[in-house]
Amino acid sequence: MDAQSRGRADEIDPADQWVLNPQTGDYELRLTQSGGDSRRRSTPPGQRGSRSASAVREGGGERRSGARDGGGRGNGPRREVPAQRGRRTANGPRGPEGSGPDTAGRRKRKQPKARRKKALIWTGGVMAFVLVGLSAGAYALYQHFNSNLNTVDIGDAGNKDVTSDGPLNILVIGTDKRTGKGNEGYGDKGSAGHADTNILFHVSKDRTNATALSIPRDLITDIPDCETTQPDGTKKVIPGTQGVRFNVSLGQEGRDPGCTMRTVEEITGVRPDHFMMVDFNAVKELSTAVGGVKVCLAKPVKDKDSHLDLPAGESKIQGEDALAFVRTRHSFGNQSDLDRIKVQQQFIGSMIRQMKSDDTLTSPTKLYKLANAATKALTVDKAIGSGTKLVSLAKELSKVDTKNITFVTVPVLDNPAEKVHATVVLNKAKSEPLFQMMREDTSLTEVNKQKKAAKSKQDALLKGTKAAAADVRVDVLNGGDRPGAAQETVTWLQNDQGVLKSTNKANAPAKISKTTLEYAPNQADQARALAAMMGLPGSALKQGTTDAEGLQAMVLTLGADFKGAGVPITGPTKAPADIPLANAAKAECAK
Repeated sequence: MDAQSRGRADEIDPADQWVLNPQTGDYELRLTQSGGDSRRRSTPPGQRGSRSASAVREGGGERRSGARDGGGRGNGPRREVPAQRGRRTANGPRGPEGSGPDTAGRRKRKQPKARRKKALIWTGGVMAFVLVGLSAGAYALYQHFNSNLNTVDIGDAGNKDVTSDGPLNILVIGTDKRTGKGNEGYGDKGSAGHADTNILFHVSKDRTNATALSIPRDLITDIPDCETTQPDGTKKVIPGTQGVRFNVSLGQEGRDPGCTMRTVEEITGVRPDHFMMVDFNAVKELSTAVGGVKVCLAKPVKDKDSHLDLPAGESKIQGEDALAFVRTRHSFGNQSDLDRIKVQQQFIGSMIRQMKSDDTLTSPTKLYKLANAATKALTVDKAIGSGTKLVSLAKELSKVDTKNITFVTVPVLDNPAEKVHATVVLNKAKSEPLFQMMREDTSLTEVNKQKKAAKSKQDALLKGTKAAAADVRVDVLNGGDRPGAAQETVTWLQNDQGVLKSTNKANAPAKISKTTLEYAPNQADQARALAAMMGLPGSALKQGTTDAEGLQAMVLTLGADFKGAGVPITGPTKAPADIPLANAAKAECAK
């Protein structure tokens, strides 16, 4: 609710009128304008029994805030006091505090520590998220924030309920679109906006950890066909393109964020549920709204291209300086986009720490400014395009402890097709295990102890003697979506692994999501040998109750998790040691 919109508080920040009521522990709106009918004051829906501090109705009459209890006018200046919740006295009905002859029934006044805790709980529910920093001050402001938001209809590319069970994948896209005052001077002012900075934010099913995967804009990849919604509501399919930079998955040929989401899924095998997109202006506005972001430099920087001018050590930046910091490339590392990604990760981690600090969470002014700036800066998919849905999303994201948010960049190699390496390609040996960890919801920081215990019990099935490859007998069925998977596997087993007694039994009776290996008790050594070759987890092994007879074979049914012969079904339990990781809870100096 914007007091300025009513013309009564031209010099008052709307956020400053939200006051912590020490009696209730809630924030309430206080309009201190002079003159006018104060009874038109708006109270946020959901507030508990709050009455106007400037006009309290009593038995149909009205008593001004400057009046004495007896009804006469006071001669002193008017002053506003926090509205009281109705309280039940020992001898009478509920009324204002102190109105009854006996106040023994009152609740004890909460201690400051308890009030502060309640305030933190209230504001914690509207915590902000990474670079797109999201928060909401109160329900009364939702409509104002809704009008700020820009949304894009991406069809079924983003339709998951943010509170539904399971992992949550949000694609954060930073575009190079030059919107906002002063930004037309940065490079191509006519740019439609490409996918310049890209982070796939994976939040675990149990909300204990998150992985922020950065995807280089110069990664050479294939962009699939994608359906877009035109301004008139009609659908148009944008043809795919092979062997191009990732950043043209947005803007080029009329592609929308849904096309970028489909490209991410094509690369990683992880389906983004929603997207959030920001541009140059958003970086300036959001960094200012949180009161500045702390960054650290290992050496002083004075960059003529980005205009960044900072000393060595720690600095607090906002506005133009913040934009210059995340755009700077020639001042760090080997001056590539990969080193700029590290700097951006540092900036985002610092912003997360700032937004989760008491300094932000207990300040109604900062919360309002952050919410206002964030909703103006954001473009989101229609499925989360309202204040209520964004707050629900913020609540889910705020459950993750900062120390368990890990930044990592897709492992890449210089493009061998170029003499001057301006682009990169996937390092499949390193990237595939990383993608698999995300698909299997495995944390890069710590794995839940209960999960570890369950996994240990399953993996016990894999321990013991293993049969020789020549003694393994198995029938292979295809229960997944990959055509020819059964024959592909049999060929690989016979030619590469020496399992000559393997047979293609074509398609399974029904599709299954997880690969399974059924075996008899007296085939356990064969099962362990095949599991080791295939990279099967202990959970895939299904032991029968009776021993096999004669030439009876085990049954391997390939599921939707089968990625190809020779590709392990299960991913690693921790990230490879040679993949750099950054933690959102730790500040590092850019080099």
